[in-house]
Amino acid sequence: MAPEARFIGLMSGTSLDGVDAALVDLGAPRPRLLASLFHPYPEEFRDETLALLQPGRAFGWSDVARLDHAIAEHFVSAVKGLLMSADTPPNAVRAIGSHGQTLWHAPESPEPNSLQLGDPARLAVATGIPVVADFRRSDIAAGGQGAPLVPAFHAALFHDKNETRAVLNIGGIANLTCLPAYAGIPVTGFDTGPGNLLLDAWCRKHTGEPFDRDGAWARTGRIDAALLASLLADPYFSQPPPKSTGREHFHLDWLEAHPRARLLPPEDVQATLVALTAHTVADALYHHCSAPVARLIVCGGGTRNPVLMEALRNALPDVTVETSDDWGVPAEWMEAMAFAWLAKQRLEGRPGNLPEVTGARRAVVLGGLYLP
Repeated sequence: MAPEARFIGLMSGTSLDGVDAALVDLGAPRPRLLASLFHPYPEEFRDETLALLQPGRAFGWSDVARLDHAIAEHFVSAVKGLLMSADTPPNAVRAIGSHGQTLWHAPESPEPNSLQLGDPARLAVATGIPVVADFRRSDIAAGGQGAPLVPAFHAALFHDKNETRAVLNIGGIANLTCLPAYAGIPVTGFDTGPGNLLLDAWCRKHTGEPFDRDGAWARTGRIDAALLASLLADPYFSQPPPKSTGREHFHLDWLEAHPRARLLPPEDVQATLVALTAHTVADALYHHCSAPVARLIVCGGGTRNPVLMEALRNALPDVTVETSDDWGVPAEWMEAMAFAWLAKQRLEGRPGNLPEVTGARRAVVLGGLYLP
């Protein structure tokens, strides 16, 4: 394999549990995962960062600079660990695509912006590999939401002219990509709302565990119809796409502002949060995909929650629900692979956004290039 075909993708999402690092062969017709590594954040660092990112929390530029440096160092460790495990020298990798860690995402504010931390210059110098980073702001500058960006990769992998499909990524936030089979109908995509974010946060608060392993805790609870209706009344869910969201909107304070969440047994709230994710995904698929979807391909960490996958299948009885594993693309590494692909798009001067997805006025090349 030619070195110019190898890229690394780095992803650190809203769960803030660590860094996903993927070494990807982009020289074949279908991207191929060569090696992967999860580099966890130390618990103390994760707790400190989550506390800093709570809505309304005041922080100074020294906090931002310190986090920017610390996150870059974790990214460096992830890349070096990945290269060692794959027995691959740095000069065999053409570039790193680094999503960074989102500090703030506000594309609809009076001063639209999205800020990701993880100093890409430090990452490039420390690894000796060119880095493409800061993917979202070019799309925002062109009038878009700066998110979601993964639908372009979904389209490259899974579009089929004979079948209308959708791809659902369940990370902290869930995002949906609609892939119409019919020529002339554009690919669309948007954030449907919470994926694992509230599930993980509620579980951590009430059990001390970072996530609800296999959905076992949610399975002991009952869905509360009144709480579910209250949660679904949030205006975000009825807002038409293009749209994107994040921790700035959906967080524990948002959940606990609904009085019933404070009155119910915690496991009932957990079960209701599973229903919220499944319901909002199904509603989005039925109302905002331009053609009836025959097949839903699910990726992201949420695929490892059998209770959530069961809820999705129940909410979509006329849709075949599979995971990307069934298509040879490991579900947990889809996003990291996508940012490797976006780095390649940047180096080749090709657009990385889909205007129909993000709402941008035009397709643009995404990301800045940092050389070692």
